[in-house]
Amino acid sequence: MKSPSALRRVLRTATVIGCSGVLALGALTACADDSSESSTAGETSQLPSNPATGDPVKVGLIVPEGGAVTTPMVREGSEAAVEYLNNNGGGIGGHQIELVVCKQQEEPASATKCANQMVEQQVSVVVSPLGAQGAVMLPIIAGAKIPFVAQAPVSQAEMATPGSFMLSGGIVAVLAGQAATAAKDGLKKVTLIIGDSGDAAASVKALGDPMFQRAGVALNVVTVPVGAADLTPQITAGLADNPDAVSILGDTRQCISVLKTLQTVAPDASKYLIASCLDKPVLDAVGNEAVSGAKAFTTVNLSSDDPSVTQYRSVMAQYAPDTDPAGLAYIGYQVMTALGELTGLEGTVSAQTFTTALSQAKNVPLPAAPGITFTCDGKAFPPLTSLCSKAILVSDVTADAKLENTVVTNN
Repeated sequence: MKSPSALRRVLRTATVIGCSGVLALGALTACADDSSESSTAGETSQLPSNPATGDPVKVGLIVPEGGAVTTPMVREGSEAAVEYLNNNGGGIGGHQIELVVCKQQEEPASATKCANQMVEQQVSVVVSPLGAQGAVMLPIIAGAKIPFVAQAPVSQAEMATPGSFMLSGGIVAVLAGQAATAAKDGLKKVTLIIGDSGDAAASVKALGDPMFQRAGVALNVVTVPVGAADLTPQITAGLADNPDAVSILGDTRQCISVLKTLQTVAPDASKYLIASCLDKPVLDAVGNEAVSGAKAFTTVNLSSDDPSVTQYRSVMAQYAPDTDPAGLAYIGYQVMTALGELTGLEGTVSAQTFTTALSQAKNVPLPAAPGITFTCDGKAFPPLTSLCSKAILVSDVTADAKLENTVVTNN
């Protein structure tokens, strides 16, 4: 049992690194450049015929769109998932989904408006796959006893508010997975490079240190100036103790800067990369050779031929053919499709019914994340009771920047 002060430290740490995990949502819009060729090559299959026939259930969808930060592909992935569930996947407990969409502009006024709209429309559950306004919306939505579901947490409110359900562990899962992988591979020292925004680096170290220590691996957190043209002095100094691997925690722009510098000062360094460092803009800027041989830590593997990933490609091909499936669409798809995997929703469905179904979810497969499951009983990572998983997919990055030899780490 953690003391109140320890609890506050964990929550504060998780809050800061959650915000650093978003790391300028504006950079995420580059993840799915509609003008680019898709990097997701793979088979598709015929979708089943299992239309939903039950009375409709209102599901709210809140997405960042229309402002300085805009991610229409998240909405398009969510809408494609709804079409699939309604027409092919048996809906939610046999019920048709009536989708209520609200677009917030990643600022409090529009986020508050969307939250209030969900309450006014009396939706049974709110899905907000991606965004940094959870702390604004949750008091309104949870205050109305409506469950709030997202892919990964950003704010303290999302991590520990009753009625909030985060299907993946976000940065908690990344750090735990990296510590376990380093130990498994016999590594002794890992250097993590992060931008110097606020106290994110100190917070990452506060959470990461005990995870790596338990794994018998030393963690060195090195900060680099955000937006600096030349990171050579900082990275050269940070690698002076010859770490066994270098982890990069940042958005696409920071990934580009660090990877370019590593190509010069430590071209043979083993790398631990999150999804943002494998985005097409990063690969275009640094070349596939900069990431070849790295370990990837993600909650999706779009290179896989697993049936759940094939289904994702097939759904996108049929219901959102103009949306690049290699972009952020999978985030909306994962969260929305996961609702169709819940049990206990066959009869009359209300917000309370959904809350019960989510709270009782146990080892439910996360769509398009082969091997990852979520269990929302509050025990995945206490005291962050809203986290439903701390599992992460660990893959080898090939010479053509695909993911292979994927395993699930849940430490």
